[in-house]
Amino acid sequence: MHRNTRRVLEAAASQGLALEVQHFPEGTRTAADAAAAIGCEVGAIVKSLVLMGADGPILALTSGANRVAYDRVGAVLGERAVRRADADEARAATGFPIGGTSPLGLAQPLRTVCDRTLLTYGRIWAAAGTPDTVFGLEPSRLVAATGAQVADIAE
Repeated sequence: MHRNTRRVLEAAASQGLALEVQHFPEGTRTAADAAAAIGCEVGAIVKSLVLMGADGPILALTSGANRVAYDRVGAVLGERAVRRADADEARAATGFPIGGTSPLGLAQPLRTVCDRTLLTYGRIWAAAGTPDTVFGLEPSRLVAATGAQVADIAE
């Protein structure tokens, strides 16, 4: 098991979650790739995006069917200028590569905002620390485990 995936599982266990990680050698780097591999709607895929604000990195969780509106994230967190992190910033903030960014097991605590759309699904799927691993769980459990603030952050 990859060390990133192990870190995700340890973080989940510390929150009382027993996750089952699925491995897809063909990759789950994009929401469309993940949905095709899992056999679910693209909307049930969690996109974990690292953004940057004046007060540091932010983790935005949104449905794979949506795009994050940076200005809405900024309004929720009281940030005026929010932008997408570059690959180096994202990796430094989370410890994960782009395409494998998990909402659990982050390298450091991040302010986290979850798009309300994700709560409309019975089960959602998120990256498990690598571009070819995922885990599924109920949206409310992800929100609780990440301490995310739920808001309307989709375009």
